[in-house]
This record gives sequence, structure tokens and C-alpha cells, in this order.
Amino acid sequence: MIPIFKPYVPDQLHELSTILQSGALAYGSWGKAFEKELGKFIGAENILTSNSFNTAMLVLLSTLGLKTGDEVLASPMSCLASNQPFITKGLKVKWIDIDPNTGTMDPDSLLQSISKDSRAVFHNHHCGIPGYIDEINSIARSQGLLIIDDCIEAFGSEYKGRMVGNTGADAAIYSFQTVRLPNTIDGGALLFKNPEFTEKARKIRDYGIERSRFRDQNNEINVNCDITLEGYGALMSEINSYIGLQQMKDLPALLFQQRKNAEIWRTTLKTIFPDIIPLGYRNDINPNFWIFSILTDRKSEMLSYFREKGFYASGIHVSNDIYTIFGKQASLKGVKAFSERHLALPSGWWINENQMQNV
Repeated sequence: MIPIFKPYVPDQLHELSTILQSGALAYGSWGKAFEKELGKFIGAENILTSNSFNTAMLVLLSTLGLKTGDEVLASPMSCLASNQPFITKGLKVKWIDIDPNTGTMDPDSLLQSISKDSRAVFHNHHCGIPGYIDEINSIARSQGLLIIDDCIEAFGSEYKGRMVGNTGADAAIYSFQTVRLPNTIDGGALLFKNPEFTEKARKIRDYGIERSRFRDQNNEINVNCDITLEGYGALMSEINSYIGLQQMKDLPALLFQQRKNAEIWRTTLKTIFPDIIPLGYRNDINPNFWIFSILTDRKSEMLSYFREKGFYASGIHVSNDIYTIFGKQASLKGVKAFSERHLALPSGWWINENQMQNV
């Protein structure tokens, strides 16, 4: 069966053995080179990588100064990895409804949900489809809230010609886990609009250490170098950084193929299933088509149909509001309507036109 996810690994990883034998495995020259290429691709400076999306989230929340009891406004229709760290940090999550026609946060629901305890908006771009970025940003700014773009599935997606995550938010977070592009086996990255946040995060991801002062002239730990910030062991290794870096040159072609596949799906399905609605085709967005999202009133039937044809169709996510850990909240109509109709088909670089047309 054609999988809905598949890790991309470059054909040639010539330096891997050299790195393994070098004795220099921790974050270093390859890590810095990877961050530089990520910045070029996104169109922003000061990208910070991490050894996982989870540690990137914890670094992000610590850097922004979010504390126990602060309220974060987020969509439940996203990956659990995006929302679980809020609980780890003792934050209160208030679920915001989504537009049932897009899967992304509904601006009207956001505006109506803001309270005196609200501190930040966590804007998820569902399955790589950019949300209503200008509208969400405008509401958040008018209410003095921090804006965080959750790009866990949206690396390479574009909004009004700019890479998602570089569209005005205070911070953005990315995942490089195995099924993402690029993938570093596991990893993530952070982007901050304010350079001061960047420098703070640089220390927090490394146990709060200011590396330029941590060692004295004898390379001994400097007792005069104080630690004033909480911190994590969140640096990406040289192995993971090298694997990610080698994929950067391939990204344009891989994203082109995924978008081409999505267009073939759209054309093919329009002919055989005219009642199916493809997602990701607003004029102001250019999704990465990590998967091909559709809406159908026959979700169960279509899931079985595509699997019988050899395509691993899936609903991808369940709404996180079903989990007890987040506390009981009112049901959301948009989330319910979307969940009942959303289905994803494989659209990645590993499938071809003949396979899709043979459906």
C-alpha cells in the first residue's frame, strides 16, 4: 500500500562516517551550517535548531516567559505534539474553533474567546495549509497577545509569497521529525522576530549557559559565569544536522513534486468524485501538500475505497479536546464538522502520476 508518510533520505551521505569518527558529535559546524541554510530558505535570520520538536516547544515557552496559569489560545485540530507541552509547563489551554472548510483557526472564534488570562495565540497551520494569518495576527496584536506560528507540518508552505513562520508572528516553531521535509530523524527549529528572544533562546536550549564565558583561559569551567535562566539539553547533534543539511538542496524539487501531485489529485478526483472538495486552494496560499486534504460527506466509505485501491488514506489527527489532560471544555461546532469530513491522501514525493490516475 502506498504510505501517507515516508521519510526522505538523500542518496549520498558521504561525510557521515567521517563525522562519526571525528570525536565532534555535539552541535558544532554542521549545526551552524544547517541553521544558516534554513534561514536562507525561510528568508529570516537567526534560526535555532533543536534535537526534537518537543524540546523546541519547551525552549519556546520558556523564552517567551509563559508561566503556570497563563492561558494559551490554540486549535484542538492539530498534532498532540503541538499541545502537550503546554500542560508540561503548567499552562491553561483554551480551545479555539476552526473554520470547518479549511481546518484552520477561525478568527471570529478567537476574538470571542480572549480573556483577561490570555497571553498567547498558538496558530496551527493544519496539515501544511496556512491559516488566516493576517486576521489572526491583527486580532492578537489588538489584544496585546503573543503570536506563535505552529509550523509543525508547514515547513515550505507559503502565505502571500512569504514562507509560513516568517509572516509577522512573534515566534514560529518547526518540526524535522522523520515524516517532515526536511527530516533530521528527529529535530525542530525556532524563529523569533525579536533578536533579544533569539539570544535568550540560544542560552535556554543549552542549559542556560552563555558559552562565550563558560570556560576560562585554561578551558576550565568559569566559576564567574553565572546561570540565570532555566534551560534544556536541546542542541541538535552534528549527525542530525548533517542529515538535515544534505536535504536542503533537494527541497525545491521535492516540494515541486508534492504540489504537482496535489494538482493531479485535484484534477483526477474532480472527474470521478465531483462531490469531493480539495483543500489548500485559496488565492493567498501555497501549501507544501505534505498530504492532500479533502472534505467528503462519505468519509468512511472513501477511506475504505482509497485503501482498497492501494492508497493509505487517513484522517491524520483527532481533535485534542477529547483528552482528559486538557480539561473539560465546550464542544466546538467547526471542529466537529471538519473531523467528520476531513480525509487525507498520500501526496508526497514518493508517488507518481500513473499511480494517482489509476485510482
